[in-house]
Order: sequence, then C-alpha cells, then structure tokens
Amino acid sequence: MEEGQISRWVKNEGDKFDANETLAEVDTDKATMEMTALSGGTLLKILKQAGESAALGEPIAIVGNAGEDISGLLSEISTNGGAKAATAAQTDDQATPPTKVEKPAELELERTSAPTPATKTAVQPAASGSGAASNGGRMIVSPIAARMAADNGIDLRSITGSGPNGRIIKRDIETALAAPGKSAAPSFTASTVVGASPFRDEPTSQMRRVIATRLAESIGPVPTFYLTVEIEMDTALALRKAVNATITDEEKISVNDIIVKAAAMALRRHPFVNASYQDKSIRFYEQADIGVAVAIDEGLITPVVRGADKKGFVEISAEIKDLASKARAKKLQPEQYTGATFSISNLGMFGIKEFTAIINPPESGILAVGGANAVPVVRDGQIVVRSIMTVTMSCDHRVVDGATGAKFLQTFKQMLENPGMMSI
Repeated sequence: MEEGQISRWVKNEGDKFDANETLAEVDTDKATMEMTALSGGTLLKILKQAGESAALGEPIAIVGNAGEDISGLLSEISTNGGAKAATAAQTDDQATPPTKVEKPAELELERTSAPTPATKTAVQPAASGSGAASNGGRMIVSPIAARMAADNGIDLRSITGSGPNGRIIKRDIETALAAPGKSAAPSFTASTVVGASPFRDEPTSQMRRVIATRLAESIGPVPTFYLTVEIEMDTALALRKAVNATITDEEKISVNDIIVKAAAMALRRHPFVNASYQDKSIRFYEQADIGVAVAIDEGLITPVVRGADKKGFVEISAEIKDLASKARAKKLQPEQYTGATFSISNLGMFGIKEFTAIINPPESGILAVGGANAVPVVRDGQIVVRSIMTVTMSCDHRVVDGATGAKFLQTFKQMLENPGMMSI
C-alpha cells in the first residue's frame, strides 16, 4: 500500500471522540478499513475530504483540544505541500475548451456538445430547480451511482441526492429504478442529428489504480508463456453430485471448489510451480495457498484459501463463500487477500470457453479455467459425448520451464479425471 482514499469521515470537525473510536473509513487497494483514534480528543480540522487520496504519512486531519490554536500546524502542512487545494486551470475566455477540475472528494459530471469552428465545448451545470445536487454548477455523484445511471439510462439531473451534501448515491439510483418512467433519459428519433458523444470522467478508485499497476508490473518484466490442456470433467461432475446429495444446501460444493483442491494437490507434487522468483533465490512454499479471483463492482480481488491442499471440498467451499462475501462487502483484512502462492481465475460460469490470465507477482503461475461443455469425442473407436473443460496456465519462465508446467497440468488433469488421486 502506497496511498489510501478517504471513503467517509465518521466524525465531523469539532466533534469530540474517545480512544479507539472510529474517525474515518479508508479505502485501501482491496478493502475499506476503519481508522481509529489512539487517544481521546477533538477533530479540529479535516485536511483530506471524503473521496480524496493521501500518501502514507501525509496529514489528513488535525486533532487536539477544543479551541486549540492550530495556525502553526496549518502553515507547516501548507509549506510541506501536505494539503494543497484544487484550483481551476482555465477560464471561459481562454482559447482552448475549459478543463474540468476534479476534486477526488466528488465526481463532477459535465455534459458537452461537440465543438464547431464557431463554438467551444461548454460545461452545462445542472438545470435550476432540478433534483440533482450541485456545487458551483457541478453534480455530486458517487462513481457507482454514475455507472448505474449510465447503464440504465437514468437522467441524473432528475435525481435528488440523499448522501452527504446532497450527493447522489447508489440508493438514489435504486429508488429511481423502482419507479419506471420517472427518470429515463430523453430518447432520440432516427432523424436526430447529434455530435460527438457526451462524456464524463470518474475518479479512478484506489482498487483500480493498484490493479493497473500490478498488471503492468506482470506483463512487462515477467517472461510469460502459456500451456493449454483439455480435461474430461464427467467424473468430477458426478463426484460433485454425489457429495451434494449427502449435505445441506448451505454446504453444497461447486466445480470450482473441486478445481481448487485438485490444483493444490498438484502443487504439492510440483514444487517449482508452487514457488516464486526472488532475484538471487527461488522461494519454495511449504503449503498451497490458492488465490481465487472474485469479481466485484470496482475490479478484481483474489482472496486466499490457506493450505488448500490440507482441506476437504466442503471446507474449501465454505471458506471461498465467506471470503467472496467479505470481498464484495469490502470487509476483507489484508492477510485474507495477500500472500497467495498460486492463483485460479474461473470464467466458465460466464460462458467463456478459453482465455489466458495475467500472473500476479510474485506467484509463478495462474490457471485460467473455462466452462465445461458437452462435445463429441472419440473413445475406444467410438464417438461419445463428454464434458470437456479447457484450462490455460500462464507460467513465469524464470521459475517454471515448459516441461515443468506440462507435468503440473498433466497431474492436475489426472486428479480431475480421477478424483480419488487427490487422497493419495
């Protein structure tokens, strides 16, 4: 973690607090964490508003005793550049179109018309009397609310925000969707002539920034090659059906749970795949900690199933369900999503047959799992129908050679086609 984004302030300026009380919630790259007070006092000044980011060690607030003079601290922070205010970069009489200034604390929406030789792109503030919150002509909208509105054709100018300072939040869009016809954006007939598409810029979330950085670190420096194998899943599917017939609905396992177990057991037999490159050494891990990719609204997170090679299907299933639920609620603790030794990304449930995944350093491999489809195959000279799943493994060539990766996939395939091997 190099920086965090203030999700919201629980306390306001002037509020008193006791030790261990929550002052604010901070979005890290993967979770929302509570920032608690180390001792009692008063929140004298907020330097970073909700939505703004701060680097590690950068001041975000001043606390002390009520009525205390903080002018010296404010001067010191200003001199060190710790609390710079956003300022407008251009004015209407400049020769270029106006630049939209974004404070991370809020999302400014602008509607633009295509510039012509005689006109400049113009920012149109929310119409007077409309329900949308405004601040100097700007609509204050949370990123998820803006995305939901765009996906559902909602005119944000017709929405009354219920969040802080009239901010339009997810709940407001859900309310609008529950009342059809009230806030649909105007439709255009076939004869309507329009210019360039209107647009909006949404502040990049902390999670999306870290995803971008991590993937750039992987695809460039890591020498990656790919191995693909087809696996008959009929026996694994029959195993799942048999197991689920003996347990409760809450305990039922998925195909992915079986895949996680098979990968973990295969890693035990191929230690170079369960390893990472450390410049002057190769680090071999004693247990298989499997990162399971989970898609959430803001991106992707990989909660870790620790020691998956030592756990059964039902235990793995329960753990993945719990971790996925916490991931979607942004309640994962750092130790729950860091330190995987190998990862699995399964897009089979979305109808994807085959794909490649990007390695999450310092891991040396990741499995990209497609869906199991019924296809005709030849067995013993006869054409039969089998459920075939395609799996592609991305390998870090600094640790995993071609033959090593192929042998791992061979073991992984054998375990899924003969699940009894997982107990050997």
